[in-house]
Amino acid sequence: MFCMSINWGILGLGKVAEKFAADLLLSKDAKLAAVASHDKTKAKAFANNFHATYSYDSYDALVQNPEIDVVYIATPHSFHFEHTMLCLKNGKSVLCEKPMGMNFGEVNAMIAEATKRNLFAMEAMWTRFIPATERLIHLLQEKTIGEISYIRADFGFKSTAAPESRVFNKALGGGALLDIGIYPLYLSLITLGIPSAIKAVARKTNQGVDSFSAQLLSYANGAKAILESTTEADTPVEATIYGSKGTIRLFSRFHHCERIAIQLHEETEEIIHIPYVGNGYFHEIEEVNQCMFAGAKESTKMPHQMSLNLIKLMDEIRKQTDLHYPADEKFNI
Repeated sequence: MFCMSINWGILGLGKVAEKFAADLLLSKDAKLAAVASHDKTKAKAFANNFHATYSYDSYDALVQNPEIDVVYIATPHSFHFEHTMLCLKNGKSVLCEKPMGMNFGEVNAMIAEATKRNLFAMEAMWTRFIPATERLIHLLQEKTIGEISYIRADFGFKSTAAPESRVFNKALGGGALLDIGIYPLYLSLITLGIPSAIKAVARKTNQGVDSFSAQLLSYANGAKAILESTTEADTPVEATIYGSKGTIRLFSRFHHCERIAIQLHEETEEIIHIPYVGNGYFHEIEEVNQCMFAGAKESTKMPHQMSLNLIKLMDEIRKQTDLHYPADEKFNI
């Protein structure tokens, strides 16, 4: 690719898309070419606010724009599969918000489509690219705290959203696990890998989605992970990793934190300040830009296999807690 910048499109113009678009403006390698919403007025206002060249009230119109290189999909969870496939089938690379799909069948099909069409595709797990996460991975590789014995991570907030909102609406992929429980799970994957056993419990709302979800993950080497997510209460949203030599603590909110504490046995705690740029989405934007320039079809930091591993975990947790969505029917889940 010999273009001077990567031309981006955005599908779905909610609050996260606004933060993402603001960070796009910080990248010298990116240009917001087009945005799309079913609300024409909203699309025009968004385009004006973030200096997009085109605005559309049709997703089809956006993906048919030949100037666009990659599309950021920020629609509700249950539409990720449909909108990713729309982009891929029209020759557009994709950065799709997490969870990439509602189940393994969707994610596997999306990756297969991208591979078949020789297009870049990545799940927008911005946590992976936050500088503090990069430092954490380095600390773990260096075995700064020795062998890991267990981790604890939580993510909870007291939601006041209406029952029909994205948070609680089953048709939109609502519920704690898919929305915020994915972050503790992702931390467990980059810290301990794939568990050998999972025990999961949940509490559900009248709408049939989970308002509380907890997992105990066990590993072949004896390590454990204790993970929680909830829309019922404000929780610390911190994570602690316990090792044979000490601990690493990720301060709130751990999935995009700017402070890490290292406490080695009988030593003074060291607190490292590691700020991120903009709203934090800048770093995953830069990763996609560089992958696009290099002609890569997946990121080595957030590869396709990681997304497959993550959705497999969530499928198993949903199976154990009897949590089902309409999208499961086409894949017999």
